Amino acid sequence: MKKILIINGHPNKLSFNFALANAYKQGASSAGHEIKEIMICDLRFNPNLQSGYQKRMDLEPDLLEAWEKIKWADHLVWVHPVWWGGLPAIMKGFIDRLFLPGMAFQYRENSVWWDKLLKGKTAHIITTLDQPGWYYRFMFHQPSVNQLKRSTLEFCGVKPVKVSCFGPVKSATEVTRKTWLDRVEKSGKEVR
Repeated sequence: MKKILIINGHPNKLSFNFALANAYKQGASSAGHEIKEIMICDLRFNPNLQSGYQKRMDLEPDLLEAWEKIKWADHLVWVHPVWWGGLPAIMKGFIDRLFLPGMAFQYRENSVWWDKLLKGKTAHIITTLDQPGWYYRFMFHQPSVNQLKRSTLEFCGVKPVKVSCFGPVKSATEVTRKTWLDRVEKSGKEVR
C-alpha cells in the first residue's frame, strides 16, 4: 500500500477541483492506501519568496507541517486549475516557499548539476481547464504541466509523473463531470 498525499491548489473549496480531489481520495482509500491532504487555501503563510535564494525565510508552522507530509508520502497528487496557462498564485507561492535548495534539491558546488532529493516518489497531476485538453496541449504546449511536472517535480527527482487534464469545465454537463470524477476515482484505486 502507498502513502498518498493529495495537494489541492485551488483557492475555492466550492470548486470542481475539490470534487476531483475527493474522488481520488475515495478511490485510494477504498484500495487501502494511507491518505493525507494539504489544502493550500487553508495554510497560513507568506507565498512570496522575499529574497529568492539569497536569504532563507523561516518557514511558518503550516509550511513545516506540509513539508513533513511531502517527505512522508510515496505518491503526490496535485489537483489544480489552469489559470492564464499556469498555476494559481497561492500554489506557485507554496512551491516557491517549500521546494528549496537543501530540501527538495541541492546544487553541487562548482557544477551546473544538482542532486534530486525527492527521488523515489511518484506523482499524478490532475488539472482542470476551460478549454479542451488537446487544445491546451497542442496550441499552448501545456505550460502549467511543464512547470509543475518537468521544472519542479522531475527536477527534484519525482518520477514518473502522470498527468490528467479535464476540460472545458465551464461548459461540462453533469454527465461529463460525473465521468471525469469516476476516472479520477479509478486512478486512486489503481495507484501502484
